[in-house]
Amino acid sequence: MRIEAATERDVGVVLGMINALAAYEKLSHEVVATEEGLREALFGARPVADVVLAYADDEPVGFAVFFPTLSTFLGGACLYLEDLFVDPRWRGRGFGKQLLAYVAKVAVSRGCKRLEWNVLDWNEPAIGFYRDLGAEPENEWTGYRLSGAALDRLSAAYRDGVE
Repeated sequence: MRIEAATERDVGVVLGMINALAAYEKLSHEVVATEEGLREALFGARPVADVVLAYADDEPVGFAVFFPTLSTFLGGACLYLEDLFVDPRWRGRGFGKQLLAYVAKVAVSRGCKRLEWNVLDWNEPAIGFYRDLGAEPENEWTGYRLSGAALDRLSAAYRDGVE
């Protein structure tokens, strides 16, 4: 088992992991990501996230995607875990824990105040995994999202330019 930071040459592997995660979450219909888009977002002039891959020998079997955030209440940096996925054939062998431990190590090394993520409420295996690690659910908050036409409408409501 090894975990390594993904590089630009791994974009196809990362997209494959994203598609596998979406299939597991029954959300394949929502994936519109392309290798070109991921290459720019992850390895372009202004990378927006980090990606690490878990390997069993030379076979990629899992990944984690995370990015910095800010907690104004804590007055400092945090990390948000966007995706954590291990191929179902490789679950139960410690890959998920090591991926999450890697991200936690990055958070600590960067002086982050916390590491947070979301999990689908029906995903009992993941919820149990996270609870076993000591993670606690945030039951007082409800996530919201703007995308597509709603995001475009709100953006158009701003009267001045943005860099």
